[in-house]
Amino acid sequence: MKWSDVDWLKGALLVERGIVTGRVDETKTEGSRSALTLAPEILAALSAWKMSTQFGGADDWIFASPSQLGRLPWSYPRTWKIFQDAAVAAGLETFGTHTLRHSYRSWLDAVGTTIAVQQKLIRHADIRTTMNVYGSVVTDEMSTTSGKVARLVVNGTGDSTEPHSSH
Repeated sequence: MKWSDVDWLKGALLVERGIVTGRVDETKTEGSRSALTLAPEILAALSAWKMSTQFGGADDWIFASPSQLGRLPWSYPRTWKIFQDAAVAAGLETFGTHTLRHSYRSWLDAVGTTIAVQQKLIRHADIRTTMNVYGSVVTDEMSTTSGKVARLVVNGTGDSTEPHSSH
C-alpha cells in the first residue's frame, strides 16, 4: 500500500497491488482490488504515522523499509519477526501473521456481521472459505446464544427471564 492509495476524504484504502517475495504485482483476486472502508480511528492512526515516517510522499509505501531506502515495503520475514517478538513479550506462543485474518473473522462474528459482509471484508472469492476455514465462535457468544434459545423455549421469549403469559 502506498500513501496515494489512501482516499482521505472518502475514508477508504484502494488496494491496487500485491507483493510476493519482494515482487510487486497485481492482487491475487478481483475482490482484493476493491476499496476498503477505513474507520476514523484507522485514518487517525495512518495520519499520525504519515507525519512521523521519513517516507510520507504520495508514491512512498505506507510501511516503507528503511533498509531498502523506501523503495519497497517491509519484507514479510521482517514483519513476521516483529510479530514473533510481540507474541513472546506478551507471553503468547509464537504465531503467524495469518492468524490475524482468523481473529478478524471471529471478531466480525462477535459483533454480528453477516457472513456476506464478512466475505467481502476478508476478501474471499468463495464464501465457503469464509464459512468453513476462517474464524470460530467467540466463547461468550455461544453461552449467550444458548441462554437466549433456552429462554425462548422455556419462557416463549429470548429476551426475558419472566415466564411467557398467555391471555
